[in-house]
Amino acid sequence: MTVKVSVIYYSATGSVHALAQAVAEGAASAGAEVRLRRVAELAPASAIDENPLWRRHADAAGSIPEASIDDLAWADAFAFGTPTRFGAPAAQLKQFIDQAGGLWHEGGLADKPVTAFTSAFNRHGGSEATILSLGNVFYHWGALIVPPGFTDPVVYAAGGNPYGTSHVTGPTGDGPDTAVLAAARYQGQRLAQITIRLLGSGRVSDAGAHGGNAREALAATASRPA
Repeated sequence: MTVKVSVIYYSATGSVHALAQAVAEGAASAGAEVRLRRVAELAPASAIDENPLWRRHADAAGSIPEASIDDLAWADAFAFGTPTRFGAPAAQLKQFIDQAGGLWHEGGLADKPVTAFTSAFNRHGGSEATILSLGNVFYHWGALIVPPGFTDPVVYAAGGNPYGTSHVTGPTGDGPDTAVLAAARYQGQRLAQITIRLLGSGRVSDAGAHGGNAREALAATASRPA
């Protein structure tokens, strides 16, 4: 069975981009059809130009297609990547997610497996908090969160983050090493494998069938006083 996985990410200097590519490779290795998509940049060119690493990556990533809501509707499963910003996702990824209200309203995000990965400057710079923050979005969607957990030795080798693969850039801005990339590939592979199992068992139904429930819930909420 072939499943469709959208890997959607924001990366400023390239670390999350490298993780996203590894997650996509892992999903593809499990037989998934994969879309690798970057979200639109919101920062002005003047800000990007002040950081040579940011400018270099912005120029190099131009060939990666920009994410659209169609990439969410198309997919059976999602993987989201972002650098941490004060323990929360980057504004660029959040802005993309905020556009998904219509698809959520139609029930097009329910019951789909999802996972997340991140990168931070410091080891305690908010990696776990960022992934948990994204989890709040997934709860609203009714998505099925698929963390790597401690299910494979590669998770330990990459630093032991059970919430999702995380990379520490440090002051030099180094990209992910071999161990972290291996963990990211495993995370993508695990997402695809679990999606295949769920679809094969019939436990993940057509998300569109839940649209009526979502609309009814929204209407009920709107009718209540704040």
